[in-house]
Amino acid sequence: MQYQNWGPQDMSAPSKAELPEVPVERGMVLEDVQSGWVGAVTRVEKSGGMHVVALEDRRGKSRSFRLGFGFLLEGQAIKLLPPAPRQATAAAAARTASGSVRVAGQRAQVAKASRIWVEGKHDAELVEKVWGDDLRVEGIVVEPLHGIDDLAAAVAEFRPGAGRRLGVLVDHLVPDSKESRIADAVMASPGAAGNVLIVGHPYVDVWQAIRPAVLGIEKWPVVPRGQDWKTGILAAFGWPHATKEDIGLGWQKLLGAVRTYADLEASLLGRVEEVIDFLTVP
Repeated sequence: MQYQNWGPQDMSAPSKAELPEVPVERGMVLEDVQSGWVGAVTRVEKSGGMHVVALEDRRGKSRSFRLGFGFLLEGQAIKLLPPAPRQATAAAAARTASGSVRVAGQRAQVAKASRIWVEGKHDAELVEKVWGDDLRVEGIVVEPLHGIDDLAAAVAEFRPGAGRRLGVLVDHLVPDSKESRIADAVMASPGAAGNVLIVGHPYVDVWQAIRPAVLGIEKWPVVPRGQDWKTGILAAFGWPHATKEDIGLGWQKLLGAVRTYADLEASLLGRVEEVIDFLTVP
């Protein structure tokens, strides 16, 4: 990440009083000008009467910095403020991120045998962020598959049956695709009927299920055929994209923009709700 070295000779450089004030948010990628440390915000805490932000770099190492001046966001110098106060109404506070009515005093149930499987870690983190409260009440666990090429074998090992249902959320589940052929084969296997539900969204990756407007863009960039999709997206955004750690930091920044179900596309919302209903309705 590049930044300007504003010196005395640069009369056009803004003063501290002119810098934009930005409340810190989890997932925000910042650079500390003095040290050059670049990382994603993982937590903010108050220590010794001051707010401190922890920045985790692409290697998983973390350093803490005092909020205030001396940070760059997207190459722009800013004044970093404490998190914006939540101005939730009583009605909003009574609902979960998925829009469901929050059950007051309800403890998480012991995990049931039934499961939700998603394709990867990012899918699992997105489902957890929006539907996590609901799933804990129901005792349903979300698990990443890391791809569905071996879905048939995984389902057979799971042994679906009465009280042991399985809901699977698949990326890019469209007619005549590899994913649709795998899904059809699984549903034809013994024990799947009535105990396994495979649904999917039309996107190449679950990243695209985040509404573009939430990210401040009109639409998702188009990645040329043959190029790794996540790498291409981060390159189009002008974000680091050379390593696996860059991909992870990029995703955390995208995930940080999601607050509630309203930040996601309806084509994903409907499929997740369908799976939850399948696993929880007798």
